[in-house]
This record gives sequence, C-alpha cells and structure tokens, in this order.
Amino acid sequence: MGTETAKKPAVLFVCSKNGGKSQLAVGLMRQLAAGSVDVYSAGTKPGKDLNPLAVESLTELGIDVTGEHPKPVTDDVIDAVDVVVVLGTEAKLEPRDGTRFELWETDEPSERGIEGMERMRLVRDDIKSRVQQLYSTLAR
Repeated sequence: MGTETAKKPAVLFVCSKNGGKSQLAVGLMRQLAAGSVDVYSAGTKPGKDLNPLAVESLTELGIDVTGEHPKPVTDDVIDAVDVVVVLGTEAKLEPRDGTRFELWETDEPSERGIEGMERMRLVRDDIKSRVQQLYSTLAR
C-alpha cells in the first residue's frame, strides 16, 4: 500500500474540440497545482488548433500553453487518470467504473450577447473557480 501515497492525482479535462474550455482548465490547473497533479486534456471531436482567445486569456494570467494541441480522447488516458471532467454540454462521454466523473456546465456568456475577449474572460474565470474547488479535493 505504501506506493499509493507517492502517486500524484491525475485529471483529464474533456470538451468537444479540445481547443478552448479543456485547454483553459489544463492551464489553470497546472498553474495552481505547480506539479502536484498530472493534468491532461482531450476532445471528443478534436479541432485543428487552440482557440486564440483562450490562449490569450491564459497569457493574461501568466500561463503559457505553447505546444498544446487538440487531442482525441483515448481509453489509455482515461485509464491513467483519477478524475475525468467534461466541460460544457457538447462533449459526450460515458462515465467509467472506478473513475470519478464530473460534468461542468460552464458559463456561456454568448447566450447573454457577450462575445470575443470579454466572453472568454468570463468563461476562464468560471472554469478557474471550478478548478480551484477540484484542486482542493485532490490536494492532500
């Protein structure tokens, strides 16, 4: 049992394209956890590139996501993590036994007519508060 305590908790953030919300969550969790949590992201229908506004909104917080790219969800990555977080309602993923699943219905400012960078900051800040809550349950 002694090896269990040495294993870092691992989280997978999933959205549909793996270009915006899940990348925001990864950047925010990496900054917060500072290496104490293994963080992954994937998309159920990965796009080609990261959302430039998502990247910019993280840069504003001093978070660099250079080198990140949209990736598909694989069984390997799901099997490797303790928690799977699905962001938004577009991505559909079946929960698995033995893996903690969370669905975050994130703020969608565009429904209130808020677009562009203002929208992205609101989405980022909503995800940031959720990441902080999740981190508090992982940090031992």
